[in-house]
Amino acid sequence: MPTPHISANPGDFAPTVLMPGDPLRARHLAHTFLDSPRQVNAVRHMLAYTGTHAGQPVSVMGSGMGIPSISIYAEELFTQFGVERIIRIGSCGAVSPDLQLRDLVIGMGASTDSAVNRARFGGHDFAALASPSLLENVMQTAREQNTPVHIGNLFSTDLFYHPKNETLLTMLQSMGILAIEMEAAGLYGCAAACGKQALTICTVSDLIRQGERLSAEEREQGFDAMIQLALQSLPPQAS
Repeated sequence: MPTPHISANPGDFAPTVLMPGDPLRARHLAHTFLDSPRQVNAVRHMLAYTGTHAGQPVSVMGSGMGIPSISIYAEELFTQFGVERIIRIGSCGAVSPDLQLRDLVIGMGASTDSAVNRARFGGHDFAALASPSLLENVMQTAREQNTPVHIGNLFSTDLFYHPKNETLLTMLQSMGILAIEMEAAGLYGCAAACGKQALTICTVSDLIRQGERLSAEEREQGFDAMIQLALQSLPPQAS
């Protein structure tokens, strides 16, 4: 049955959903990497498609920006449409000086300034972690293909235009945070609450301290290495 935010029917979504933030990136992904993609949602222009990759059904859907937005879509996909796993494929801003533009970052965990997981976890701190099996699949694929990746902790912030705060960046770096983004902690909390699986893979789009960034066009269509890694890491005959 359709939900308030997704106009689809049972069976329209595959068990695995790749979720970029930008719905136009979802459209690019579907028509570039999936066989026979069909559109299954356009409510609020949050485009979603289902097709196959290497004979395996896969869906892709935009999440919008921020923890509240991805939490809405993930909750409905997990609870109403039979989705078992969501892999966020998005962009991030580098905190670690070891990161360069277009580097791939895998979020083993996600710290946050949002209160969403405390709300889910009775006011307590929740360790927002990626699903171990998805994490291992991606790491194994990266090793086999000699694809350089960085794995570690992300920081999911509620504010895109965060106040300029060198103290915050210094603290994040000192605690081993690799990069800042806006969705992973919410996705991981939602997956845990629903008994499902989640992982975040990001491409570095901004070097925060240096003021360097990819253009909007590069963000939309320049993340192919990340998408290929995600698709090639899917468990066979996922269900």
